[in-house]
Amino acid sequence: MRTLFRTTVFTTIASSALLVSPLALANGQLAEVLAAQPDEMQARYEYRHPQETLEFFGIEPGMTVVEALPGGGWYSKVLMAYLGPDGKLIGADYSADMFPLFGFFSDEQLEAKKTWVADWTAEAAGWGVENSAQLGAFQFGSLPEDMKGTADAVVLIRALHNLARFEPQGGFLTAAVKDVVDVLKPGGIVGVVQHQARDDKSDEWANGSRGYLKDDFVIEMMTGAGLEFEGMSDINFNENDQPGESDIVWRLPPTLATSRDNPELQEQLKAIGESNRMTLKFRKPE
Repeated sequence: MRTLFRTTVFTTIASSALLVSPLALANGQLAEVLAAQPDEMQARYEYRHPQETLEFFGIEPGMTVVEALPGGGWYSKVLMAYLGPDGKLIGADYSADMFPLFGFFSDEQLEAKKTWVADWTAEAAGWGVENSAQLGAFQFGSLPEDMKGTADAVVLIRALHNLARFEPQGGFLTAAVKDVVDVLKPGGIVGVVQHQARDDKSDEWANGSRGYLKDDFVIEMMTGAGLEFEGMSDINFNENDQPGESDIVWRLPPTLATSRDNPELQEQLKAIGESNRMTLKFRKPE
């Protein structure tokens, strides 16, 4: 049975005479980091709920955290500042062997994936994040031996659908989940945010090719790999996202892939907001 946690952000006004818990201090630090981000980034907090999401996962300063698909750094820049110099952020990308399956990457882009580990680490170091966490990187399927058992948490934010989509062509999801388990310390956390398919959709529809997966699929995949399911939060649910049989998740903001030449449709999709997302928490057994 799924366990649903309703997550609420509490604002506490405490006098200097009151003892403030380390968790409350950490949550306050996270709020400060988020408040310092650019306006265009903060505009998406309404749908991404980074404060509530990272609190639900239990991410704290000083941790070593693996972030799947860090890309241009939307979450990375927050985590680098929040984890601080005593912490470490490790980016994790798809295997270089998976990218040709998409069919739209150029030869130059595919070649660049061979040096992604060094390139992303250098790029992130150049973002100018003050008091940044230490940095590292790896690609799924190629986890370095010296990283095994070093991470306090792994966050998989909208990172699983393509792994599931291409699983039949190369076992990419299986390899990635194995790396997730192997990189964690005993007791380490896995936090998942993923576009969520409605229960009435077929398993074929929800195979990842449209961006959506079912929560039961994700839970069974993670628990089958040896992780313990700790619960689900509704913080990233969006009941307005009701995709039809021909819809893809990228029709919605911020991509709006299907309405670029149709302003009226684009406004309708903007009114829906970003996708409906499951938010799940797992733990590696001690």
